[in-house]
Amino acid sequence: MNEPRGPVDSSRIPRFAGPATFARLPRLDEVARADVAVVGVPFDAGVSYRPGARFGPTAVREASRLLRPYNPALDVSPFATQQVADAGDIAVNPFSIDEAIETIEDAASSLQADGTRLVTIGGDHTIALPLLRSVAKKHGPVAVLHFDAHLDTWDTYFGAEYTHGTPFRRAVEEGILDTEALSHVGTRGPLYGKQDLTDDEKLGFGIVTSADVYRRGADEVADQLRQRIGDRPLYISIDIDCLDPAHAPGTGTPEAGGLTSRELLEILRGLAGCRLVGADVVEVAPAYDHAEITSVAASHVAYDLISLLALKEDS
Repeated sequence: MNEPRGPVDSSRIPRFAGPATFARLPRLDEVARADVAVVGVPFDAGVSYRPGARFGPTAVREASRLLRPYNPALDVSPFATQQVADAGDIAVNPFSIDEAIETIEDAASSLQADGTRLVTIGGDHTIALPLLRSVAKKHGPVAVLHFDAHLDTWDTYFGAEYTHGTPFRRAVEEGILDTEALSHVGTRGPLYGKQDLTDDEKLGFGIVTSADVYRRGADEVADQLRQRIGDRPLYISIDIDCLDPAHAPGTGTPEAGGLTSRELLEILRGLAGCRLVGADVVEVAPAYDHAEITSVAASHVAYDLISLLALKEDS
């Protein structure tokens, strides 16, 4: 078996030079196959406030140039134990949400047909629904960890059923989530009413607020989540606005009082050994970013997700 092809050697080609694939990894068409594919979905027609997440994949790739091959926090070299490649972007219709959802589902299913697992960079959170549909085709109903300032289980916006605030309600309705193992992490801020929480609980979600993380700590929260997940196939969906605006200003619907980037990364690292089958990082909107704060955070989150996939591959 051939050794995985890793990132460009930064001792020979400076990190700021050359094409900006994720972590300077090879393109998918440059390797025979990939165990993990990083794919972008530059789509933000489902947003309800500030647009711009269509530029997220490009910004996160640029910010990932400084990532290195060894992850000391998890004691793994994620690009050496599995072939990771950049699959480019899924090109979707920016004027039709319905068509875009169908295109994303078809493209994700095609990429995963040979066993490749996806780490997807958005784009707005609408894209989670077709990605979950694709994963469920292979694994059946999946456990979901949803890191977000918001619930994203509302019914409609302006009568529209498919937006960045509705994907997890639709997914539950479609029977593609394991309702015994659903959790929001990092939620906070005002709601439309207490009924939002009642409806969310009826869908099967448990909630760990950002205040819970602050009071209880990342290790305890990760342990609780791990117990809830068990050995179920797990999908992790991360809206970068789960982070406080101090750590992620470049997003469409910022809320005060969020997680630190350190807390998010430590919770993810506490999930080592879970049966991760796919993940996304969404809602990076670089037009509102400063000094790449948000896209750097997102690139490190994606890196740790890839590292978790490497650990499971080794186990």
